[in-house]
Amino acid sequence: MALHTQQSLSGFIASEPQQTVTENGDTRFYVRVGQPHFRHEYSGSFTTLEPTFHDLVAYRATAERALTRFAKGDSFVAEGYVRIFHFERDGEAIQREEFVAKKIGHDLARTNYQVTRTNRSAPGSEQDAAETQTAIVSETEAAHASSGW
Repeated sequence: MALHTQQSLSGFIASEPQQTVTENGDTRFYVRVGQPHFRHEYSGSFTTLEPTFHDLVAYRATAERALTRFAKGDSFVAEGYVRIFHFERDGEAIQREEFVAKKIGHDLARTNYQVTRTNRSAPGSEQDAAETQTAIVSETEAAHASSGW
């Protein structure tokens, strides 16, 4: 079976997370994120450059979880895709882009935290694998249904 890959984005949460609701009634998570940039010098050192800032959104269950787990300043890693959209402001057509995070978590290279696990079947058991697969399929089907796939 082929290896499944998607676009990724890492950086830091630059604004306070905001919760909104879509026209379909789905929870939407929105933040401005920053991406640090560096220049590799001939001497082998790195010079810190100004970060760039971008929009990140997540929907449904991912949004609900992100709203309870992320705060301004947190480092993150996300998987998803870039969505380009157009709108009109003051009679001018504007094009913007946002990263739609299908999965998002704290960046382990830059974040210290403890994981509290609930009681569940032994990792790697058939029941655990079946429950995980069912959850993945359910979330994927919901995402496809809402995106018109």
